[in-house]
Amino acid sequence: MLKNKTKLAVGYDLGDYVSQISYSFLEEGEPETLSTVAGGENYNIPTVLAKRLNVNQWFYGKDAIKTAKDGEGILVENLLSLARAKEPVTIEGNTFEPAAMLALFMKRTMSMLSMVAPIEKIEVFVVTVDNLDKDMVDILNRAVAGIGLKTNQIYFQSHMESFYYYTISQPKELWNHQVLLYDFAGKYMKAYRMECNKRTTPIVAFIDEQDYETMVREELPEEEKEKTGICERLDNKFLDIVEETGRERIVSAAYLIGEGFQGDWAKQSLKVLCRNKRVFQGNNLYSKGACYSGLEKISPSESGRSHVFLGNEKLKSNIGMKVLRQGEESYLALLDAGINWFEAEKECDFILENGNTFAILITPLNGKQKREVPLPMEGLKERPEKTSRIHMKISMNGEHEAAVEITDLGFGELFPGTGQVWKEEFEV
Repeated sequence: MLKNKTKLAVGYDLGDYVSQISYSFLEEGEPETLSTVAGGENYNIPTVLAKRLNVNQWFYGKDAIKTAKDGEGILVENLLSLARAKEPVTIEGNTFEPAAMLALFMKRTMSMLSMVAPIEKIEVFVVTVDNLDKDMVDILNRAVAGIGLKTNQIYFQSHMESFYYYTISQPKELWNHQVLLYDFAGKYMKAYRMECNKRTTPIVAFIDEQDYETMVREELPEEEKEKTGICERLDNKFLDIVEETGRERIVSAAYLIGEGFQGDWAKQSLKVLCRNKRVFQGNNLYSKGACYSGLEKISPSESGRSHVFLGNEKLKSNIGMKVLRQGEESYLALLDAGINWFEAEKECDFILENGNTFAILITPLNGKQKREVPLPMEGLKERPEKTSRIHMKISMNGEHEAAVEITDLGFGELFPGTGQVWKEEFEV
């Protein structure tokens, strides 16, 4: 049971255009989102900085936009894309590292949280971005280091995973069947579809993503006739997407997020979407999902314990070994399904029973059969039984490929190690 109201879980949605911050006191377990206007629901913080002309003074968000608009500063947009591209930014003859600028933006935005609680009270901090990979993890580690958090419970996840955590935190009737999410926050629409395989233990949740690059955001003009034409075009395109994503599927709920849905243009499409399902519209699902994820890490819910999310960046199999402990066979877990494959790494030492081969056990969570992968160490020096100590390091090269490095350590002074190294790669 969560008890400490002085501690916070924070979910930070870091986007290329806008960012958001949601938080929850641990004992309450229900996230709220910071508004840029006190008492309002203006959750979006433009992901921009502006440097005042001829002065080392920086502004963020709406203040940055105003400073640049007034001709008093230079605006820097798309901070996340700049950090991904690792392209230095030159302002008034000075060069700035994009990762450092992103860190400055995050630090300044986190000052907004002081209205709720001191930053030192953050127990768990989860950052969510559109897509997560190894490069993005490196960027986020640098950016978060500049905030000055006192906790080491810092996690990064994709928007897809934040959708998962948001969903399993809702009443069961909203995700008893498949769940749809239409994201119209960027230049074009993305659709996510979540479903659970209830035949597995734990229950495995999958999310499919579909990009609709022809469904492009359009500014609605003031001239009524032109506006009507654009609205009808958007409505018809979205209707096609709704029919495609819902065809021959039982859907419990659908979520519409992003500023692209503003303008009251989705008329016929919403009528179809609302058939036999609950439909919700908002724009802070990802930051709340990140916050729910943090709460799960502190105190897992029943749904969190019984489900595992296997997204694109997740390891989809348990990887381990059968070993003998005090004469009895047991299982040694190496890499657990559900962790990010690019962060999956384990090192351990063990003693060979005999011979020069051992096996890795792969247990998929998608219903496929378990299998063993033998790892022979050709040329290993012959020794008596139980006198070859082995050091093993296992990691992932990609979503479906594991890499193992094996080193011969020998067995003390009686059987010195040769330092031989074997490297193997195998499909997971």
